[in-house]
Amino acid sequence: MFRWILVLLFLASPALSEDRRPSHCIALAQAPGLEYLHKASFRDPVERHHVRISYIAHASFLIQSDDGTSAITDFTGFFGNVDFLPDAVTMNHAHDTHWTAFPDPAIPHVLRGWDELGGIADHHLDLGTMLIRNVPTDIRRFDGVEENGNSIFVFEVGGLCVAHLGHLHHEPNAAQYAALGRMDVVMAAVDGGMSLDTPTMMRVLRKVKARIVIPMHWFEGWTLNAFLTGMSDTYDVINTGESALEVSLRSLPARPTIHVLAPRYLREDR
Repeated sequence: MFRWILVLLFLASPALSEDRRPSHCIALAQAPGLEYLHKASFRDPVERHHVRISYIAHASFLIQSDDGTSAITDFTGFFGNVDFLPDAVTMNHAHDTHWTAFPDPAIPHVLRGWDELGGIADHHLDLGTMLIRNVPTDIRRFDGVEENGNSIFVFEVGGLCVAHLGHLHHEPNAAQYAALGRMDVVMAAVDGGMSLDTPTMMRVLRKVKARIVIPMHWFEGWTLNAFLTGMSDTYDVINTGESALEVSLRSLPARPTIHVLAPRYLREDR
């Protein structure tokens, strides 16, 4: 019954308009799990059918497909002293560490997780080897709630569904979970309070059942350690000190894994 509900939600979605490539992440197919990871410089070619994810800082990641298509999440305007121009950037405006009012005008696609006119952000950007879409979420404010003020961005690349949960302030509702679809890799804020509290974030991650979870948005080691301890009963933990990983649909781990990446601004040697 649940599967038919998902199918009906999918068919009713505006994302199926004729000018949009359908999302494969909302489909019911499941991914296999075999061997695992690979590290590389952000300048190196990405292996065919793989995606490279590099942790830049705070909530910013560089996501690259095998043909060089690239996107940076929660873009603040600075990602390192390198000559590099991403094809797309995403932003959320919960705090100024998640967006910039002055993105480089040379960036082809700037996707804001909110609508500047007070509506609802709706992105479905098809870059060929990368499809970027969003699911709006709310922001807590001192005077209440700003509805649809942020977004979860999903990157469909290399056959994988990669979700950046952004500055998530509430557990997604049933319709939002359905709109997100399958999630193979998730970047999740584990600060323990400025976004979601740790127990709620752990509940969200156990519900979405991503094979790889990458912690982000942690300020002190104890918040990261509390998260790792709380998840270690059902998740393996890998922490090698690397700032990037490469993964494919076939190399997803058989057991859910938290892969801790070290934030590092882009530089020419890595």
